[in-house]
Amino acid sequence: MQQILHYFPYLTENQIYKFGQLAELYKDWNQKINVVSRKDIDEIYLRHVLHSLAIAKVQKFQAGAKILDVGTGGGFPGIPLAILFPEVEFTLVDSIGKKIKVVNEVVEGLGLTNVISVNDRVENLTDQFDFIVSRAVAAMPTFTHWVKGKIKSTSVHERKNGILYLKGGDLTEELKIYTTAEQFPITDFFDEDFFETKKVVYLPRKK
Repeated sequence: MQQILHYFPYLTENQIYKFGQLAELYKDWNQKINVVSRKDIDEIYLRHVLHSLAIAKVQKFQAGAKILDVGTGGGFPGIPLAILFPEVEFTLVDSIGKKIKVVNEVVEGLGLTNVISVNDRVENLTDQFDFIVSRAVAAMPTFTHWVKGKIKSTSVHERKNGILYLKGGDLTEELKIYTTAEQFPITDFFDEDFFETKKVVYLPRKK
């Protein structure tokens, strides 16, 4: 929790409370429905919460924006971002029912009113969003195919609408066909060794 406060010192009391509750809720539900490894649960603020919040260091979402979290798993990066941006609407989608059950229980436990969860394949969604976020659920060509047509054409942010993707390692080969993609090393924002090879990839919407 101190890591979160170190990098995000302007949180409200309500946000601090919710981030503080988050670990206990996940530990409790993970014992019933295993969605996060034991090691990751022990380091949930570093490996999941702070990692998710790296997206916020690249893009601050405007009030009223709609964000889609694809392959959310147990709720990352969507739930930490929803705490950080309470006036933004987050839709968290995953095709695995038990993962969405954990998302629902954590959302209810935290009292989050800006999260919608969907147990389905992302291809079946019909809405459009300002940004699509995710954490390394597939190679970028596969991912862009999944979310085709789901990004709004009109932007309310200075940065063009698009994809904000948490990925690790050397992405040169994977991204070579995406000439507009930008990579943001997470070590530019956070000091921990865990983030040494991790990046936020921004891919703007095609015209």
